[in-house]
Amino acid sequence: MKKLLKVALVAVCIVFAGNIAKAQTKIGYIDMNQLVDQMPETKIAMKSITDYNKQFIDELTKLNNELQSKGQAYNAARATMTDAVRGIKEGELADLQKRFQDYQNTAQQQVEAKKNELGKPIIDKARAAAAEVAKEKGYTFVIDSSTVQLIVSPPGDDLMAATKAKLGIK
Repeated sequence: MKKLLKVALVAVCIVFAGNIAKAQTKIGYIDMNQLVDQMPETKIAMKSITDYNKQFIDELTKLNNELQSKGQAYNAARATMTDAVRGIKEGELADLQKRFQDYQNTAQQQVEAKKNELGKPIIDKARAAAAEVAKEKGYTFVIDSSTVQLIVSPPGDDLMAATKAKLGIK
C-alpha cells in the first residue's frame, strides 16, 4: 500500500511538473523582414539610399561614356597608329577601365555601408517592439519566421499584429 501511494505521488508530481514546464515555455513567431518593410522609417531610409546611390550611378555613367568614346576612337584610329602610340592609348584605356571598376567597387561598398547605417536603428526599433510585446504576452521564445521556415505554427502565436500596433503601423 505504501509503495502504491509513493508511485501515485511520484506520478502526480511528474504530471504537475510537466504542466508547469509547459506553461513556462511559450513560443511565438514574427516575420521581422515584413515588419521592417512596413515601418515608415524604412520608406524614408530607402528614399535616402536611392538618392545616395544615384550620385554614384551618375558618375559611373560619365566614366562609362568616356570609356566607350575613347574605346571607339581607339578602334577607329588603331590601324593608322604606330606601335608606341598604340601602346600609350591601350595603357590609357586600361587605366580608365581600372578607374571605372575601382569606382564601381567603392560605390557598392559605400552604398552598402549607408544601408547598414540607416537600417540598424530601424531593425533595433523593430526588435525592441517585438521584445516588449513578447514580454507583455509572456512569451519566452520568439522566432523570426523570415529566416526560419515554420512547418507547423498556430495562428495564435503570431506576434505581427501586436508588434505593428506597438509601433503604430496599420
